[in-house]
Amino acid sequence: MTILTEPIHTLRGEPTSLSDLGTKAILAVNVASKCGLTPQYTGLEALHEQYADRGFAVVGFPCNQFGAQEPGSAEEIETFCSTTYGVTFPMMEKIDVNGEHQHPIYAELTAVADAEGHSGDIRWNFEKFLIAPDGAVTRFGPMVAPDAPALVAAIEASLPG
Repeated sequence: MTILTEPIHTLRGEPTSLSDLGTKAILAVNVASKCGLTPQYTGLEALHEQYADRGFAVVGFPCNQFGAQEPGSAEEIETFCSTTYGVTFPMMEKIDVNGEHQHPIYAELTAVADAEGHSGDIRWNFEKFLIAPDGAVTRFGPMVAPDAPALVAAIEASLPG
């Protein structure tokens, strides 16, 4: 599956892929530090902590394509996330999630429609994609809070046992 094996770099510039995380389920989220939805970092970190020991990880993908709300350098993003929200989940390099320079991971993810039938371009920061161990992808819009019952139920259903 290309989503999991597609090369990407961590926020610190180290080469990796999602399969290198060794998790069974991943919640991929395009994130930004200066957005009205930025407080979702708190809920995303809570999900990561709650389910990490069951083979789950939240993975952040900083993106500056929506209102220039992620203008910082990798170091600034890392400092902001760790000091403001206590983020411990993996963060990847800043990427484009739409357009001509769209990262291949997002080219595959955006082909999936959400519950309202939206597929294609990411609409805003904090759009969420649950990648289950079997490769199935479930898409959630930016306004779906990390503790929303539908998202939590989908995460729990994707975990073993």
